[in-house]
Amino acid sequence: MGLDVLSRVHLFPVRHHSPRTSRVLADFLEKVKPRAVLVEGPSDADALVETLLDGETQPPVAILGYRTDGTPRSSLWPFASYSPEYVALKWAKQNGAKARFIDLTIGQALARDRDDVDLEDPADSEDEPQQDEPPKLEESIYERVAKARGYRSFEEFWEASFEAPGYDPDSFRSALLAYAELVRGDGRDVDYHRARDAVMAARIAEVAKEIPPEQIAVVVGAAHAAAFAAGDVNPELAKTLDATVPSAATLIPYSFPRLAEQTGYGAGNRAPQYYQRAHDAGCSFRRATLEVLVEFCEHLRLRGFTASLADTIEAYRLACTLADLRGKTEPGLDEVREATVATMCRGDASHVDGFLWPTVVGKRIGRVAARVGKNSLQEEFWRELDARKLPRHDEPETFVLKLNDSVQTETSVFLHRLRVAGVPYATFQGTGVGSGRNTPTEEAGGQAALARVREGWQAQWTPATDVALVEKIVLGDSLQQVCERVLSGELSEAKGTGDAAHVLMEAVVTGAPQVMGTSLRACDSFAATDEDLPSLAKACRALSGLVSFGTSRHSTGLGDQAVPALCTKTFARAVLRVRDGCTGDDEAVAPAKDALRALHEIALAQPLVDKSAWLKVARDLVDSYAVNAVCSGLACGLLYLAQEISDAQVADIVGQRLSNATEPEQAANFLGGFFEVNALVLVKSRPVVQALDSFLCGIDTERFRDALPMLRRAFQPLGATERRYLLENLLAIRKLGEKAKEAAQIVAEKDKAKLQEIAKDLGDLDDLL
Repeated sequence: MGLDVLSRVHLFPVRHHSPRTSRVLADFLEKVKPRAVLVEGPSDADALVETLLDGETQPPVAILGYRTDGTPRSSLWPFASYSPEYVALKWAKQNGAKARFIDLTIGQALARDRDDVDLEDPADSEDEPQQDEPPKLEESIYERVAKARGYRSFEEFWEASFEAPGYDPDSFRSALLAYAELVRGDGRDVDYHRARDAVMAARIAEVAKEIPPEQIAVVVGAAHAAAFAAGDVNPELAKTLDATVPSAATLIPYSFPRLAEQTGYGAGNRAPQYYQRAHDAGCSFRRATLEVLVEFCEHLRLRGFTASLADTIEAYRLACTLADLRGKTEPGLDEVREATVATMCRGDASHVDGFLWPTVVGKRIGRVAARVGKNSLQEEFWRELDARKLPRHDEPETFVLKLNDSVQTETSVFLHRLRVAGVPYATFQGTGVGSGRNTPTEEAGGQAALARVREGWQAQWTPATDVALVEKIVLGDSLQQVCERVLSGELSEAKGTGDAAHVLMEAVVTGAPQVMGTSLRACDSFAATDEDLPSLAKACRALSGLVSFGTSRHSTGLGDQAVPALCTKTFARAVLRVRDGCTGDDEAVAPAKDALRALHEIALAQPLVDKSAWLKVARDLVDSYAVNAVCSGLACGLLYLAQEISDAQVADIVGQRLSNATEPEQAANFLGGFFEVNALVLVKSRPVVQALDSFLCGIDTERFRDALPMLRRAFQPLGATERRYLLENLLAIRKLGEKAKEAAQIVAEKDKAKLQEIAKDLGDLDDLL
């Protein structure tokens, strides 16, 4: 390789996405006029350079490298119009110089363990989007250097030391190389980056065989440039890199909001639009600051705040004054923020943090020239967005679909396919969006998706959307195929009837007919041997929903009798397992309670199933002392509400269950299950309240203290309205009608002092309320 080559080429250190670096770099290239410009970037992405520089391509854009061996992993190399790498490539094209990337290939970069976080170079750390927060790292060398110079953050140090001052190429190069030499050995993964140094040095040497080193410009990160300048390159380290993996590359749109999320020394672009303004103004940060403050003023006035041109001028003067006091050549983002808070916002920082700061971040989304081409999933995605007039920008937008309209129903299918495929774009918001009422959290898919007539969604395109569409191509050429592959994988891992039914419902909602058939057969197979009551009940609910509501999304293609027949059989199997599912301690039977509710609902609403079988087993639960008392109480409440048990009968049952005051724990459990059904209806029944009164009054004082926690839990479902009815009935039973009004007021006001005044008449019931 020869280290003499590195000493003879024109090295230029850069910081990614830095306007000042780009401005000085352009002057540097004009001065040395190289025949070859070698840029840090994936060496197997050279074919994308022409598209990157195409007139139709408008930054921000990113090179997306992804694995092609079925492993969903990718990396991004983003470019803004003021990124020095982009400026270098553009200069090369305009001046007829050879342009090459010289870093690791995409396959080498993706072979590395992506749990490592690279603070120096975002090109190697921008893996697929992470859902979890990154681990908190120790204070970096960059932050320590900044604090040593008296700055509050590395970003402020960089702006004051490198971004704002006017530099000529030689002074900037010397200053940044000196800084890089100071910090380059103190970062994470030093050996990995030194191995990259060796790879890049080898590629520089290869180009030097064709073009004299004196006619080559090398544009790389400052730390790499410092290593080259010092001759600190060990060729043997290249052998320590992981073996390459199959990969490919494409060019995708990027956005300023995503660029702002990349922090640390390497990317460090906390305000892309602000830097774009500075870049467009010839690196005048005073001009960028003034433009931002004018826009801040407009935003404040549109929101009804008092802000004027005089406030803008005052804010600008203050920003410049603060910069002068701090020894800065020009104001930066910190001065912009502080001047805005002090003048326009009258000391209130919430406006800046709430709605003004996005102005310096920006909303710009790049565009890629058509020549790059898109895979079939990307084409389908963008085609559907255009046809359905769905949001295309990198900010959230909420809308409602009315599912009685066939076109909007098809839009729902498309959005659900994206959801199941794992493509980040739209999030289901419930059915209450746009209706002026709050909606409880709802499941996006499942039976609810079949029954609802409207859906609220929030959509937002991000670069991660295109990343996912590129990665998912290994699963199919269309979103339907991808969904079928994903759901088939879930079906293969199903453990019971409920899991298979979940896949069935998702297949229906996403219009995946092939999976509908296989999941339906899996439900039948599992149900024959499934002994898990909640699993069977979940399957019954899904199948009953299909029978009752059908689906407007896609025909199952299974024939008219397949689903009804399976629904009938699965319900019968579930009923047979009710008793066993309700036997055990409270923790063991907790899932069974939802199963009982589901079976009861199906028995009453679905004429195909054997209603009498359910009523018989439910009455057996009510009469049995062998099953958990919570389940007995729940079954009693369900039958009572269904008018299968009369007022007189429920009074007898409650009286029997509460008659043994020496075992209040079991009675409390029965009450807990009983009240879970519909406490309001039950406490309005005077016979029920009379049984409760007799039970509580009959508990021995010592036993009452022990049972009080369980009794409190049993009465927990009672709200203010239910408690009021309970008290009114209790007062009537005890012939204390003259105190009914006072009792109602006590409940409403939750006045404990007054409650104690009538404790002698109400016994210990006040402790439960």
